[in-house]
Amino acid sequence: MGKNRGDGKFNTHIKKHLRKGIISALACLFMAAFVAFATPLTTEATENVIEDTTPTDPTTDRDEQLTGSQNERTNINDPGSAETPEDLKELNIANTVTVTYDNGNGSLNGALRILITLTLISLAPTLLVMMTSFTRIIVALHFTRTAIGTQTSPPNLVMIGIALFMTLFIMQPTLTEAYNTAVIPFENGDMDQQEFMTEVMKPFRHFMYGQTQTKDVRLFMQIDGLDWDGELESIPNVVLIPSFIVSELRTAFIIGFLIYIPFIVIDMVVASVLMSMGMMMLPPTTISLPFKILLFVLADGWSLIIGNLVKSFY
Repeated sequence: MGKNRGDGKFNTHIKKHLRKGIISALACLFMAAFVAFATPLTTEATENVIEDTTPTDPTTDRDEQLTGSQNERTNINDPGSAETPEDLKELNIANTVTVTYDNGNGSLNGALRILITLTLISLAPTLLVMMTSFTRIIVALHFTRTAIGTQTSPPNLVMIGIALFMTLFIMQPTLTEAYNTAVIPFENGDMDQQEFMTEVMKPFRHFMYGQTQTKDVRLFMQIDGLDWDGELESIPNVVLIPSFIVSELRTAFIIGFLIYIPFIVIDMVVASVLMSMGMMMLPPTTISLPFKILLFVLADGWSLIIGNLVKSFY
């Protein structure tokens, strides 16, 4: 019986070594096949060797210029060819970012226009907040959430999304007018950059001026040391934009105060009831929160707030 057990262990040990040997042999065959297929490809790739090692000048010895044709190089004159100080002052750039500044029409080439467009895109959030209805809307929504007492509901992402789409709805006539009167003529070549900036700002200036209080305009005109005749055309943008921002903040805080009033009444009533019942240690906000939400839902609060916010711009 013991001999049979010893023979079984010996057979098992031999099978393990045979299995390892077979696996090692297959691995060696696979590696040999891989090397056999890879070697011809390597040989073929190294056969095409350029024997001509004559030095070349990339600016003169090639058929095509990567940055332009032979007549439109990146530099007009060869480096080091200036003979007088006046030659050094001349702009020695041909077909990259160029500005026609002498005896030209003042237009910008495509590369510089792309650069300006990317810069405006980076400034788009600031322009959105400063020159549109976004400020009043987002501040009023924040006051609404704080007055109800729900610190994180609705979340900031939802509130910003609501403010963005409401801003797009309110600013749609202004954006359409700016596109029709400035962007389309500029793309058709009917106006230069200076006229484009003037025309595209006109609809926004009319919008901001209609929402700005006179005392705010007079304040910034006085700070800037300018006289104002009461007309929009005499207000520079550096005065109109901060005046508009201050007026928007004032209006938003007034709206926030009006939103707070009914919820403060609920807090006072709940606090008085708890005090009369002797529950002085129970926070009133814990009990008043469900009543605030109930009042807000029954009064259709979102419709009232959003509707009146939109109407406040007309």
